[in-house]
Amino acid sequence: MHRRLGLTDAVAIGLGSMIGAGIFVVFAPAAASAGAWLPLALVLAAVVALCNALSSAQLAAQYPVAGGSYVYGRERLGPWPGFLAGWCFLTGKTASCAAMAMTFAAYVVPEPWQRSVAALAVLGVVAVNCFGVTRTASATKVLVGIVLAGLAVVLVAGLFAGSGPAASTFGAAPPGGAYGVLQAGGLLFFAFAGYARIATMGEEVRDPARIIPRAIVISLSAVLVIYGVLAVLSLHVLGPEALSRTTTPLADLAAAADWPWTTVVVTIAAAAATLGALLGLTAGIGRTGLAMARTADLPAPLAVLDERHGVPRRIEIVVAAVVVIAVFTMDVRGVVGFSSFGVLLYYLVANLSALTQTGPHRRYPRAVSVLGTVLCVVLVVTLPIASVAGGVLVLALGIVYRGIRVRRR
Repeated sequence: MHRRLGLTDAVAIGLGSMIGAGIFVVFAPAAASAGAWLPLALVLAAVVALCNALSSAQLAAQYPVAGGSYVYGRERLGPWPGFLAGWCFLTGKTASCAAMAMTFAAYVVPEPWQRSVAALAVLGVVAVNCFGVTRTASATKVLVGIVLAGLAVVLVAGLFAGSGPAASTFGAAPPGGAYGVLQAGGLLFFAFAGYARIATMGEEVRDPARIIPRAIVISLSAVLVIYGVLAVLSLHVLGPEALSRTTTPLADLAAAADWPWTTVVVTIAAAAATLGALLGLTAGIGRTGLAMARTADLPAPLAVLDERHGVPRRIEIVVAAVVVIAVFTMDVRGVVGFSSFGVLLYYLVANLSALTQTGPHRRYPRAVSVLGTVLCVVLVVTLPIASVAGGVLVLALGIVYRGIRVRRR
């Protein structure tokens, strides 16, 4: 593949992959579990994300190729752990793509048109990705700029809105107790997982040993600040109950200031954020699928790269087809928990892989990977039961699929 991405490109892809998922999807279901303790759940999710990010950065510096934890797991732990990481990533992130597409449509068109528009958005984004990684990076930079400008307007509007019903509930116990806070942390982790896109594109980054670790840390730190400020402000203005019920939390936050024009701003920002997330997500899935096809964990014809643009076009097209099917058959809130299940297991493999690194390849204390491993397991088992059941079923299907392929070989 072609090494064309610099530090700014990598940071933009990381920001674009994270911001759309976190702000425009996750706050409501997380507030339903944690209530006024949403900021604590956000900190927990951020700690898990930081541990995972440092482990991923350390591994990406040693293995600067496409595939992310799929490659790390194969190289450090063996073929089966690598496959499970790749399978969890493909299934979890495909669900995330469907969630992003449906969120985009929810902000821009009335309900009867939403699924059709979501499908068109997926096809448009994949078309951009098929013309090369530099097109993906350029489009993402524009979208991230629009999103940050829109979020600045929402922030100012929220500050002028004053105290809301949350002012008297910040000391109230979370609806689900400590378990509810942990569950909210697992759901909120969905919002931070975009930094993985940088590692999965390691084969297209210039000087990956230096750029990838820096890009991951920069993008994750910036997103944490944005999430934290907006989470606290949303609770303060809307209150935990109203926040848990809404499907457009930032639109409600901006509307609380009685500035009618903010509705248009939030709609534009939401559309840009979700499209940016879709760009990064589909690109990352394509690169992981490419790595799996190269080692025969997926059908070999999917390993072909487009000669002119250097992208896995066949995989991108397959991803588009699967996501479109998901758009017409799945629900947004159910998708979040399912995606978190897959992505947490993906990073569990990353942390276990990082624990085996020694010598010059170890950049961070071993305790970072140990903490990341423990927290990934804790958050997985505290996710909603339906999400865990669906994730286990899909994981079992993946094991059966690879078992059949191995026996045939």
